[in-house]
Amino acid sequence: MTPQPEPIRVFLVDDQQMVRGGFRMLVESQPDLTVVGEAGDGAEAVQQLAVTRADVVLMDVRMPRLDGVEATRTLTGRGELPRVIVLTTFDLDEYAFAAIKAGAAAFLLKDAAPEDLLTAIRTVHAGDSVVAPSTTRRLLEHFAATLPDPAEATTPDDRLAALTEREREVLVEVARGRSNTEIAADLVVAEATVKTHVSRLLAKTGARDRVQLVVLAYEAGLVRSP
Repeated sequence: MTPQPEPIRVFLVDDQQMVRGGFRMLVESQPDLTVVGEAGDGAEAVQQLAVTRADVVLMDVRMPRLDGVEATRTLTGRGELPRVIVLTTFDLDEYAFAAIKAGAAAFLLKDAAPEDLLTAIRTVHAGDSVVAPSTTRRLLEHFAATLPDPAEATTPDDRLAALTEREREVLVEVARGRSNTEIAADLVVAEATVKTHVSRLLAKTGARDRVQLVVLAYEAGLVRSP
């Protein structure tokens, strides 16, 4: 008899108890997911997650004591797990953008459909990022003023030094919000080849996921907002 895989361990962080209760009911309704803890602010989350094993954190951003941005930065600085899904009430929320820069793997609105949130948890746990290309692009364009001006840079970005010309091309396409399928068509290569290039980009730049590759491309001046 094939053993069943362990359920994905989810930790809830929100300053509203009713919101946490709703998320708990949704998560616990799935046989492959389980809630392993919850916290009412970022400071409590950081403390509890130091002793609680979790795979995915659902993180509110606007909370007392320690907001979700700083909590995310602390958690992602500890290592690969847990991976953080940022939840916010407002589209194009500057806090969400800051949390993504801090290492969050996903950005979702709190009013997202339940199936979208469940899919995001599973996708993030599998190692991918969950920010629609259009959302990523709009986030970065909206807050481009917070990024350094590449024209003022005195030295090239060291994170790009080891990249081949083709890897730079793929990085630019990723930053423009193109999917692997679209990039493959643009560069006239197989989609598997694009996936290989993206994997190498992650390894060479130290980026955690596709979202951080986008941030890197903007910061390094490879792509500019209109």
